[in-house]
Amino acid sequence: MVNDLARWQFATTIIYHFFFVPVTIGLAFLVAVLQTAWYRTDNPDYKRMTRFFGTLLLINVAIGVVTGLVQEFQFGMNWSTYSRFVGGVFGAPLAMEGILAFFLESTFLGLWLFGWNHLPKRVHLATIWAVALGSLLSAMFILMANSWMQHPVGYRLNRSGQAVLTNVWALFVNPTFVWGYAHVVLASLITGSLVMLSVSAWYLRKQRHVESFHRTARVALIVLIPAIVIQFTVGNQLGVIEAHYQPMKIAASEAQWSSCKPCSFSVVQIGGGANDKTPSQIIEVPHLLSVLATGTWSGPVTGLNELQTQYQARYGPGNYVPDVFIQYWSMRVMSYLASLITLLALWGGWLLYRGKLRSARLFLLVSVWAVITPFLMNTAGWLLTESGRQPWIVQGLQKTVNANSPSVSATEIWISLSVFVLSYTVLGAVDLYLMLRYSRHGLAQADAEAAEPSAATATPAHALTY
Repeated sequence: MVNDLARWQFATTIIYHFFFVPVTIGLAFLVAVLQTAWYRTDNPDYKRMTRFFGTLLLINVAIGVVTGLVQEFQFGMNWSTYSRFVGGVFGAPLAMEGILAFFLESTFLGLWLFGWNHLPKRVHLATIWAVALGSLLSAMFILMANSWMQHPVGYRLNRSGQAVLTNVWALFVNPTFVWGYAHVVLASLITGSLVMLSVSAWYLRKQRHVESFHRTARVALIVLIPAIVIQFTVGNQLGVIEAHYQPMKIAASEAQWSSCKPCSFSVVQIGGGANDKTPSQIIEVPHLLSVLATGTWSGPVTGLNELQTQYQARYGPGNYVPDVFIQYWSMRVMSYLASLITLLALWGGWLLYRGKLRSARLFLLVSVWAVITPFLMNTAGWLLTESGRQPWIVQGLQKTVNANSPSVSATEIWISLSVFVLSYTVLGAVDLYLMLRYSRHGLAQADAEAAEPSAATATPAHALTY
């Protein structure tokens, strides 16, 4: 009971926090692109759009930071046994994230926010690129720690049975990290692009500030199209890596109870859970699971039953099969939405090429609502990754059931979980209200700010150089 509640609490915080992470990474990059365009062209329209989407970035960061800080406290609150076991490894990337990435991102975000008309134009541009770099570094160190839980490398167990880091470089070249990090970065670019495209499409449908938001819609599509296309290749390679190190995860994503060669991929199925190992598969795509899991046309995939037998022989009695329902449908939510986003991106690219983007009302309507899809896709991806590792909290080394804090009671977790859910509901409502309100009415404020005297006129010419 205590372990399940602790898992629910951490799942609540991590899923909620990850609503904001991809938006921060993606929007930081896109805002930097807009400001670079202003720096190179001196077109004031790019400046006002930089300020406009920069404010959306600030709103997102403000809420995201609050939700992210809670997670690190939970390691000591609810998962003290885990923390003692992996502290010698897990602490290193978390410390690097806090000391290097977080302070880099937050410091330069402050300089960017208050540096308008005070910093030289070139220096001010560098601050937003530093913010973008800081967000990427932050994600890198967090993913590095998480990837170690998926595939432990560069460690040894000391006499007390605790994991000790012996090779920090192994964390950087861990295959699950390399491909997982690329996957998250691309997902963030897709998320940021769809947020920018959705806001731009809303204005274009209303025929307000058409030229300005046509520019930002074009920037969003230029980033979105290659990002979503490359994501399929990266996602496929990540699947091959996971099939090698975590075969249970991949077999569960297809509810593949028996071994197969070659293996098909079902578009949808009925049944397939722990109590129904003979699902009715509807519309099977021949060879596709082999391609996704092995990178070859007819590669074999070991079934859940055989893997369960192997794991029992290696690790002892127990159930080593993750929740098949979550795995199967998380995989399909993620992949199907990615396919729809690809079609939307190509549709938008075609309209942009034909010069018809401004007047394509159906595309603009779909784009407004498409902003929901990356959040669903990102959440499904996290569920696929984290649920698929169960029953392990560290693959092959420590089970989740043995990792929680023995001194924390179920009542205490219930109370804190209720407080978290209530607080996050309020924060989510505030964030949504602010984002929607500023998206619809914030351009006037951006215009007023952009019209302020520039540093070139407010400061003697000899004091600043561009």
